[in-house]
This record gives sequence, C-alpha cells and structure tokens, in this order.
Amino acid sequence: MINFVRPDIAEMEPYTPIVPFEVLSARLGREPADIVKLDANENPYGPSPKVVEALGNGRFYHIYPDPESNQLREALSEFTGVPKARLMAGAGADELIDLVLRVVLSPGDVVVDCPPSFGMYPFSTAVNAGQYVAVPRKDDFSLDIEKIEATVTRHNAKILILCSPNNPDGSLISDDDLRRLLALPVLVVLDEAYVDFVGVLNRKAREERKDKQEKNFAPSASFAVSHLNWVMEYDNLAVLRTFSKLAGLAGLRVGYGAFPEWLLPHMWKIKQPYNINVAASLAALAALQDRDWLADKVALIVQERERMAAELAQFDWLQPYPSHSNFVLFRVLGRDARQLKLDLEQRGVLVRYFNKPGLDNCIRISAGKPEETDRLVAAMKEIGD
Repeated sequence: MINFVRPDIAEMEPYTPIVPFEVLSARLGREPADIVKLDANENPYGPSPKVVEALGNGRFYHIYPDPESNQLREALSEFTGVPKARLMAGAGADELIDLVLRVVLSPGDVVVDCPPSFGMYPFSTAVNAGQYVAVPRKDDFSLDIEKIEATVTRHNAKILILCSPNNPDGSLISDDDLRRLLALPVLVVLDEAYVDFVGVLNRKAREERKDKQEKNFAPSASFAVSHLNWVMEYDNLAVLRTFSKLAGLAGLRVGYGAFPEWLLPHMWKIKQPYNINVAASLAALAALQDRDWLADKVALIVQERERMAAELAQFDWLQPYPSHSNFVLFRVLGRDARQLKLDLEQRGVLVRYFNKPGLDNCIRISAGKPEETDRLVAAMKEIGD
C-alpha cells in the first residue's frame, strides 16, 4: 500500500497524556473516591456551583455555538481589561498554541523553547512542520537570557515560547527579562496557564482591596499577575490563559488569549468554526460570575501547596523547588523516583514522574485538598520507613 503519511509525522514521537481516571481506577482496583489524583495539576475543588447550575439549565445544546464566542469574549474583556477585539477563545490553550504556529510557521521555520517545560510546545511545533530548537534552562530553572537572544538571532527564529509560571517547576519570568526578550525580532508566545496562583492575597486583604475597587471586581485585580495587557504595548506578544486550573474546567476544554492585531485575522480565518462548544461557553461564563468563589479556592490551593511542600521537606530524600503555581516539583535523592511513583500509586496516590534532561529523577505533585495532602504524607511515611 502507498504510504501517504508525511515523513516527519511518521517519525515524530506522540504526545503522552495522563491516563484517564477510569482506566487508572480499573488498573489499581480502587474506586475513584479512594484515589488521590495529584498528577495533572487539576483544580481539586472542581467547578463553581454556579457552573453546575448553568450546565443543568442549558437550553441550546442542540444548536451550533457562536463561532466567534462573542458573549464569552465580552465577559473576558471585562474580566481582564483587554479589548474584546484582541481576544480569542480556544478549546483549551492547546488549540491556541496550535493556531498561532499554523498561522506563522512555514515548513522548517524555527521555534525556540526553554525546556524543561510543557511538552505541548515541541509536539505542536512538530505537527506544524517547524524546527524545534531548545535553549535549556539553568539548574535553578531560570532562563538563560543571553543564550536565548543568541539562538533567536542565529536561527532567525519565528517564535519564542515561554511559560510563566513554568510547568513543571513553577518558576516565573521577571518583567525585566520579558521586556528584554520582547526586543528580539520574534513572536513571543507567553503561556500563563498557572498565573492565577501568583501573588495570592489572604481573604482579609482581598476584601479590603475589593472594597476600594469599582463594582466590577475581577480576580486578576486582586491575586493574578498577568501580562495580558502587555499585548496592547508589544506587537510581537501573544499571551495565553485557561479555565482549566482557575475554574476547574479541565474536562470542558476552554482557554483564551490576547493576540497582536496583525495576527488575529489569520487566526480567525483558519480556526475551526465551532471550537468552543455550548457547554464549555456556559461553564466559562458562569465561572466568571462567581469570582469570589474562584478567589477563595485559589487561596486554598496556594495554602495547601505551601503546606504540602513544608510537610514533604521533612523527608531528606525529597528536595522541593519554590513554586508559584498549583504544584511543586521535587527532586528525589538517593532513591528511584519512578519506583516512588509506583509505590505511591499502589497506595492510591497519583503523582507525575519525570526522567529527562533537567528533570532527572523528579516527581511533580499537584496541590490537593487538605485530606489529600494528609493521604500523600502518610503514604510517603510508609514508603520511607
């Protein structure tokens, strides 16, 4: 039979997603309620009650959705302060990454990434026939700014992808470094999937600030440090956000981004017409109407992130890295991280294992509810004895 597959697609490695919950449940012989799932950076509190109510009351599931997501983009504009015309919604931030690459890249064009980071970046580059060039992060996961500058210039790169907070270590890019990189002749795609967990204020401070603000209170004004509005200042910056982490909508796939004015017409041109389904749109809109609930849950997650890191720091074979996200990366010392993952799995606790350049013998653990942290710590003590 004639092989019609693109040679580069035939040779590329597939993306490895997290195993579905029901598959894990069957494999482990445990009920889902008995599994502590801390391996995919999901929001353990799930969606707001307003989201559940909105989905239950939805009336138009049999009608195709608005191809421009106008109502959602209007709500996002109010939420972020970015004009609606500069916003686009996607089936998760993943779709938006793919759209940008499809518009900008010709076969062989260079995309610069700074691993270890999100595996979707090299994957989407390969799918879009781009040339992936890595500028590894330093030992502390900070960016090698000078090497990035040299690499972008040497390869005449089209796109530079940055993740802040970075997945899987939770580190941030500074404003000074970002401005320096934006001076390069390259489109900078800044993935802020986890930015809602940066700079969280306690409840009292949030209430005090809320009282001083106008009626249209947005979580981004009180606890998220985003660069979405920088898109209005820089013509070579795109910023991506998601509802997966903030609003517990990972299963509905809805994200959004702010993009340069010159780029958007072409993204609209090639976007799938009905990419945001009716349920996802209803859920996202309802989540934006329950902002105090979102803020409270984010504060709880950050609190539990700090408690988890402190509890696990008691084990001298676990080295935690500082995190500004909803997870903590640990380097495992003196024992096999893969075996640790498997031992935890047998106790019904799921964590993410890494063993690749920059992440040798590491595990990443998402922040869960307090009782899930307790299960995790108890399992670690059993393993450590």
